[in-house]
Amino acid sequence: MRGNGATLNAQLSRVISECGHTDSVVVADAGLPVPRGIERIDLAYRGGEPPFLDVLDTVLAEFVVERAVVSEEMIEGSPAMHAAVVERLTGVGVEVEHVPHRDFKVLTASARAIVRTGEFTPFSNVLLYSGVPF
Repeated sequence: MRGNGATLNAQLSRVISECGHTDSVVVADAGLPVPRGIERIDLAYRGGEPPFLDVLDTVLAEFVVERAVVSEEMIEGSPAMHAAVVERLTGVGVEVEHVPHRDFKVLTASARAIVRTGEFTPFSNVLLYSGVPF
């Protein structure tokens, strides 16, 4: 899905524009560890702000997503968040893969960047892999 240039954060806009096919970006809650060497785009300014879903919506408006991964623990640990994430991603034609949280954290080590939100809902993290707009 292509947006209308609505991303105001320069760092986030730059990372999205620099991603090539299969590069990945993580939209994360406030607690996800950021592996050493991975760019951190820290949007959090207090607990709950900005909300995970607001940031995910912003990224989805700009980023062509080919595939998405969330942790299995989100299903039981945060069912409402899981449903909202799946709804948003399937709404743009992307199926959601599930992996154990420990494996999810390993996958983040190859991300182009991790976008940290102020979200305190457990397991509110999604790994988005870049597609191509053609």
